[in-house]
Amino acid sequence: MHLKILLSWLGIADLKAAGLISGNTSEPIGDGPILGALKNLSFDELHLLHDHNQQKATAYINWLAQFNSIKVASIPCSLRSPIDFGDIHHAVDGYLQKLTASNPNLDISIHLSPGTPSMTAVSILLGKTKYNTRFVQSTKDKGGEFVSIPFDISAEFVPQIAKHADKKLSELSSAQAPPSAAFSDIVTQNQDFLRVIQKAEKIAVRDVPVLIMGESGTGKELFAKAIHNTSQRQGKPFITVNCGAIPKDLIDSELFGHIKGAFTGAVSNKAGYFEAADGGTLFLDEFGELPEDAQVRLLRVLQSGEISKVGDSAIKTVDVRIIAATNRNLAQDIAIGRFREDLFYRVAIGILILPPLRERTGDIALLVDHLMTAINREASNQPAFVDKKLSVKAKNIILNYAWPGNIRELHGTLLRASIWADTDTITDLDIQEAMLTRPTNSNSSELPDIGEGLDIQGLLDGIKRKYIAQALTQAAGNKKKATELLGLPNYQTLSNWMDKLGIQ
Repeated sequence: MHLKILLSWLGIADLKAAGLISGNTSEPIGDGPILGALKNLSFDELHLLHDHNQQKATAYINWLAQFNSIKVASIPCSLRSPIDFGDIHHAVDGYLQKLTASNPNLDISIHLSPGTPSMTAVSILLGKTKYNTRFVQSTKDKGGEFVSIPFDISAEFVPQIAKHADKKLSELSSAQAPPSAAFSDIVTQNQDFLRVIQKAEKIAVRDVPVLIMGESGTGKELFAKAIHNTSQRQGKPFITVNCGAIPKDLIDSELFGHIKGAFTGAVSNKAGYFEAADGGTLFLDEFGELPEDAQVRLLRVLQSGEISKVGDSAIKTVDVRIIAATNRNLAQDIAIGRFREDLFYRVAIGILILPPLRERTGDIALLVDHLMTAINREASNQPAFVDKKLSVKAKNIILNYAWPGNIRELHGTLLRASIWADTDTITDLDIQEAMLTRPTNSNSSELPDIGEGLDIQGLLDGIKRKYIAQALTQAAGNKKKATELLGLPNYQTLSNWMDKLGIQ
């Protein structure tokens, strides 16, 4: 037979019943919640939590002994306030952990009537989730009785909390810029990148097209939204179009709209992206992926500001600011005839070139702290959430990797590692397992043709960065071992190369 325990706070009503504090003499005091429960229900022990002085608690226990011979354990608790949820949780959870660790088969009931509403709320949460207790409630009319809480927090609410937190993490993993993005959201201390931000701030207030160029994951969408939110069009529509994701035969319909019956499947009139963005900004992401015939039609719209829907001869004038972004080398595409030179010059008024993360000296450590804070914040509603920190070895691996996928890759790696880490410390092994392995194409050379010429020093620097990063990762940040893996004559040579290439 299991030992039956009643866990209860010592409340004001109980102290009044024992005559230990004065009450309103016009109201009957009665037995108080604890004695009321013990008169109706049978328990082997009463475990009494209290934040009163021990003398008063002892006096109450002595008074209770006059009416009931139950064994009483006094548990003093230090609370900053009887309504402080944190202190109350620490006290109840800590005691129940200790109690159940020594005997997991106890039959524990928690008395909900004594104490403050904060104490009751914490008791219900812990009793319904972590400890699976029964609950007791006392009234003046009925005395003490077992009560059923008509919901299961674990089964009904915890999955919903987890689902909500996972949705936030999924949004975070997409690395999309928030709608409210501002230049202050761009994390950097790199002087070259700060100059890019200054240029963007200047061009933002001028109502001219902008072309943002940079590798995938460098923050082009963040810059685009920050420009829009700082411009005169702030508060107006900001419409994002992934030019590379639109099927070729639907580009006109998507950009300019169509009327009912214009083509098979056009069952109703549809507004295009230009019409939706009227008065605001149209962000053309992956701008370099537009096919040539679509480039011609887009150029005409940018020149005249006029659109016509597919299947309609009517002309509509729109007021749209264009911000385009690409990770392609448009100058090279123009040279080989893949991209129209006139469209390039039409859009490339405010040109911003975002450097890759490997060239932003001093920023990786700053970004790691910023991203981990965001990841921990969005995961904080998860059941059994633990704030995750990076070990020194894990940070060394991160700081010495080239991050070809830039901030998006860094972000995804940290997010995966934080999910997989079993403790509050993300280890070097966690980071290594979370890093993506890129397949190599053995059928084609990674080296470019000489063509019209090439930057051989830049090519050599790229090769050095790649293999230094691999060696440091394999050596868990140990430079001496990395030197041996690279076949360099000494440690100083590796250090000189890393300084020259801006590798931390």
